[in-house]
Amino acid sequence: MKRLFRGAFIAWVVLRYGLDELFLTSFQKPWLKVLARVVSIGRKLDAPRGQRLREALERLGPIFVKFGQVLSTRRDLLPLDVADELARLQDRVPPFSSDIAVASVERAFHKPLSEIFSSFEREPVASASIAQVHFAVLKDRSGKEHDVAVKVLRPGMLPAIEKDLGLMRMMAGWVEGISADGKRLKPREVVAEFDKYLHDELDLVREAACAAQLRRNMAGLDLVLIPEMYWDYCSSNVIVMQRMRGIPISQVARLREAGVDIPKLARDGVMLFFTQVFRDGFFHADMHPGNIQVSVEPETFGRYISLDFGIVGTLTGSDKEYLAQNFTAFFRRDYKRVAELHIESGWVPPGTRVDELEGAVRTVCEPYFDRPLKEISLGLVLMRLFQTSRRFHVEIQPQLVLLQKTLLNIEGLGRELDPDLDLWHTARPFLEKWMIEQLGPQKLLEQIKEEAPRYAKLIPELPRLLHDFLKQQPNRLERDLKDLLTEQKRTNRLLQGLVYGGVGFALGLLAMQLIVRVRLF
Repeated sequence: MKRLFRGAFIAWVVLRYGLDELFLTSFQKPWLKVLARVVSIGRKLDAPRGQRLREALERLGPIFVKFGQVLSTRRDLLPLDVADELARLQDRVPPFSSDIAVASVERAFHKPLSEIFSSFEREPVASASIAQVHFAVLKDRSGKEHDVAVKVLRPGMLPAIEKDLGLMRMMAGWVEGISADGKRLKPREVVAEFDKYLHDELDLVREAACAAQLRRNMAGLDLVLIPEMYWDYCSSNVIVMQRMRGIPISQVARLREAGVDIPKLARDGVMLFFTQVFRDGFFHADMHPGNIQVSVEPETFGRYISLDFGIVGTLTGSDKEYLAQNFTAFFRRDYKRVAELHIESGWVPPGTRVDELEGAVRTVCEPYFDRPLKEISLGLVLMRLFQTSRRFHVEIQPQLVLLQKTLLNIEGLGRELDPDLDLWHTARPFLEKWMIEQLGPQKLLEQIKEEAPRYAKLIPELPRLLHDFLKQQPNRLERDLKDLLTEQKRTNRLLQGLVYGGVGFALGLLAMQLIVRVRLF
């Protein structure tokens, strides 16, 4: 019944703000434009279309606001007036009462506000779908003052999100049961991924921990600044962090006036993303312009400032290796290897012909090489790849949903900063270097070091294990000894093969690195 009421409310909002009329007028067919005029009779729809869409998304709640945030970064796909309005969703969602914010802070830390902060700005500096931020001056235990940002969770978030997730689960079940692509698209698993990330975003302590991890990962990279967390003042509803000062990434004119090298900033953004994804497997997954600034302080001039770590993505070692191989093959235009990787990973049925899949991928991707970003629409490429995936029954990978969303944000950001940026050539050297490091002798030594403590623990236990074995029943001893000797001989042969193979493998890798470096230089 709750889902039914929620569905009815969504339908009412669509009609109330004229989104049906907005949808119909986006088509060029004359009869659809006439239908749009008919359905708008009796409704007052004099507000601009972008404003109506933004207000409708705000009325529908946090999940819809996040959808609008993603759309706002794609000015290549939306009319500019609509994109400008949706950009307001990034940090200018209507705030909740400052009295509620103050009460949340005092309840979280069991102290009056005046005992925690020397000053507290009641007017929020930013307000988004999940929380809002106030600037303040923190008094620490030694009496020293720190400029901080106080992030306060919106009240009533959990019930609002649960309503929409329940509706999405129901719709996912319909898609899976009715659609011919239901099994391939994995709608239930995709919704489960959103469920996990949205619930994680409601725990601000988790956000603070993710920020601390990213801060450690990015230390020494000289590309990005991440605020320090004040752990004595972090709770599930309120967190206090270092105040960051910079110019919002969307204000390109101000950045140019300040002397920031915009093309370099765009290249640094690509490198930052690929470093987080492939080196660390831990990346900021909510990189819309409202969460990114650029420092103009003399000591950190031109570096990114990352904010809002409620949504982060993680990749396993196998995910990273698979994606890196795909990207590397793609940058080299080795479409056969791309097809083979899809089959090896099990993403397509094992009987798929490599040459057919290779030809389909080439048809989609080849027209976009050697073009600047302004001439490429990743949205169009993804749409064509989706059509191809349907033909070859490619299964959707829910664990990569956040990565795909972040890629769309990165492309939109790069398009705003430098439309002439060559996305592929910027990323290719990093990926090739990373692949060499993953296959090189240094990586092998690191893995041996990681396994050494386990072997060190096992070796002292061998005499006891042998003694326990010898105490087994006599009628089994002779048979087990024979089996043990057979296994020992097999193990000896295997170890010899591994030693010889390892030496050959290391020599081959050294030769490969020499060849690659000769080619690069």
